[in-house]
Amino acid sequence: MASHARTKVYRLAALAVGAGLVAGCSADSGPSVEKANDELRSTSFHASGGTTAFAGGAQEIWWDPEQGLRLKSSGNGGSGEMYCKDGTTYFSAALFAASLKQRGQSITVPSHLTDIFITAESDQDCDVYFAIPESAEHAPWSDGKRTTAFAVSEGGASDTYYVDNESSRLVQLEAERDGRTSTTNYDSFGEKFSITIPTEDQTMSSDEFRSQVSGS
Repeated sequence: MASHARTKVYRLAALAVGAGLVAGCSADSGPSVEKANDELRSTSFHASGGTTAFAGGAQEIWWDPEQGLRLKSSGNGGSGEMYCKDGTTYFSAALFAASLKQRGQSITVPSHLTDIFITAESDQDCDVYFAIPESAEHAPWSDGKRTTAFAVSEGGASDTYYVDNESSRLVQLEAERDGRTSTTNYDSFGEKFSITIPTEDQTMSSDEFRSQVSGS
C-alpha cells in the first residue's frame, strides 16, 4: 500500500476508535498503566459508550486475544464496523466513507461494495486501538474511592482512564476531542464472545476501493 494511502487509513483508525492517549504510574503497588494494559491485552472484554469520532456517536468494542477485535460505531456522521486481527485492520465501506466525509472528502459507495471491508496492514498489534498509551501520568485529583486515574493531553485531545484498584482492570474512559466528549465503560472481562473476521472474498485494499468509487 502506498505510504499516503497508509497514512489516511491509520487516521481513519483513530477516528473509528475514538482515540486515546495516556501513560503510567510506575509504583509497584496498586494499579499502573502497565498492569492495566496487561489485563486488556490478555483478557477478553466488552466496552460501550460514546465516541468523539462522530457527532452524537456511540460505539461498542469486543476483544478476545485469540479471535481479535470488533468495533461497531454509529452516529449522525455515519455508521459501520471495524475488525482487527494479527496486525490487519478491516474497515467496513460505510465506516471508511463516513470517516472520509468527516475530513471533507465525500464519496459514493456503489451498492456492490456496501458489504466490502477495506484492509490495512501494520506492524503494530491490534491493542493499538485500546491500550492506554505509555505516556500517561497519574492524575490523583481524579482518583475515585475504588479507582486510580491516569490522564494525558495532547493538542486538542485529552483522556482520563479509570483503573480498578484491586483488579488493575480499566473500568472507564472519559475522552475529549475538539470540543466533543464521550464516556466509555469497560466490562465482561474474561467472558466468551464470537468475533468473525471478514474473509478474503469480503475484502479489498484501499487503492482498489478508491478506484471503484466516485467522490468529490
